[in-house]
Amino acid sequence: MYLQYNGRVAFYIVYIAEAHPSDIWQMPSNIREHVVFRNPTTIEEREKVASSCVRRLHIAIPALIDSIGNRVEQEYTAWPDRLYLIGTDGRIRFKSEPGPYGFDVKKLTAALLATGA
Repeated sequence: MYLQYNGRVAFYIVYIAEAHPSDIWQMPSNIREHVVFRNPTTIEEREKVASSCVRRLHIAIPALIDSIGNRVEQEYTAWPDRLYLIGTDGRIRFKSEPGPYGFDVKKLTAALLATGA
């Protein structure tokens, strides 16, 4: 979708709280993909972890970083991960179920088309 709609829609990933920090619990997939990090306690640490994840996972979509207080995650209930479509007026036009299994590309595509994208 990023490749198809990029240029007509601004896409961003918002890096929120680390999902599987090594000092709390770890997923085998994180170890396999070399994205093993302690839970950041400062914004500087979070920026380093986010940058490393984006690089190691080869993410092409621009990434933004939530505050260390997790304001975006709290305001948008983004945990564990969700897709949002936000209109130019700032209103939410689409919110997916929790991902990655709750992502419905057809519904997001319909919402994009309804905005004229």
